[in-house]
Amino acid sequence: MTSSKVDEALGYEQARDELIDVVRRLEAGGTTLEESLALWERGEELAKVCRRWLEGARARLDAALAEEEEAGSGGDEDSD
Repeated sequence: MTSSKVDEALGYEQARDELIDVVRRLEAGGTTLEESLALWERGEELAKVCRRWLEGARARLDAALAEEEEAGSGGDEDSD
């Protein structure tokens, strides 16, 4: 499996936890330039995974709220 395929299979919490670990390792220092770059690149990929999950959650919430609004406004029009 390629890295992007693995990333797609990650759940939000898994990606977030790994991203936290990457950030901690970068902040702690003590890595070579090459290792730091690899960690940064991995962090960018994990951030994209998290962003996709959050955007999907936002879309689901917006859809649910719009549906609720439509159902609520339909009843109001009949009472006039």
